[in-house]
Amino acid sequence: MTSVVVLIIAALLDYLIGDPWGWPHPVQFMGWVISRFTKFSLQLCQNSLTQRLAGIVLGIILIIGSGVVGFLIIQSARWVHPLLGVAIDSILLASCFAGRSLRAAAVAVLQPLTAGDLAEARKILSNYVGRDTQNLSEPEISRAILETVAENATDGVMAPLFYAIVGVFVPVVGPTPLALAYKASSTLDSMVGYREAPYTYLGWFSARLEDCLTWLPCRLTVITLALLSGKPISVWQICGRDAITDPSPNSGWSECVYAAILGVQLGGTNWYRGVAKQKPLLGDAIYPITATCIQNALRLTRDCFLVWLEVAIAIFLILPNRE
Repeated sequence: MTSVVVLIIAALLDYLIGDPWGWPHPVQFMGWVISRFTKFSLQLCQNSLTQRLAGIVLGIILIIGSGVVGFLIIQSARWVHPLLGVAIDSILLASCFAGRSLRAAAVAVLQPLTAGDLAEARKILSNYVGRDTQNLSEPEISRAILETVAENATDGVMAPLFYAIVGVFVPVVGPTPLALAYKASSTLDSMVGYREAPYTYLGWFSARLEDCLTWLPCRLTVITLALLSGKPISVWQICGRDAITDPSPNSGWSECVYAAILGVQLGGTNWYRGVAKQKPLLGDAIYPITATCIQNALRLTRDCFLVWLEVAIAIFLILPNRE
């Protein structure tokens, strides 16, 4: 029962508090390890084979290491006192969820945007997206916000919850180590999982592993959101038509399901360091992307999170006690 309590507390902590500014965060440590290892590897490894091997070593060490370190920290806290163990466990798990951070990021851009301050909206948006923002129009800013919300709903919210739920049903392990391991994979992908130099070979393993780890929770998220929309067949048809055109095996599906439910179109031309990149069009442009539309997307993510949480708790209570 302790694992379920930790899961509930962590969900509440993320919803009510999120990641307090200035507090230490596991992702900061992961990023520090990735940066140091990457710098060392790029200096030492001068060909594609050795860089690929270094990428495999980095991925295995960071992902397994994050889970193991998290497990040891929690067990040490429990050894001091059971309640301390629950507190540390819950805080670490809450750090894996990005629900409140995602809402805060969207609102931070929406506030100046709805006030008509495009310059400020572009400036704030640049903190959250990789595309060039200095010349974006109001509709393009709105699209960028919704695409960020939709993509990160899977790898920032639902996938960590999926692995935390899996951990609940694994004896001894618990929810947090698996969620931390997935968070390490996601962090690796965001930092080195690029096809462009200098990460072309060093980051290939991290990118592909993250794709594999996200594949199932992404599809389950799409199914859940489609059911919540009340029009699952229509949503699935649009996703089957458009999501497969995206080169990413997951982000296209994650973005497309929101586009299909909200009746908007995502994708199009984005600029990265002055170079235009054409993204596949996802969904049908029935309605324009508005602040209300983005708020509805955030609500859908919250509802999906709660459904998974409730189902996991119900299953745990029905099954024989494992602890």
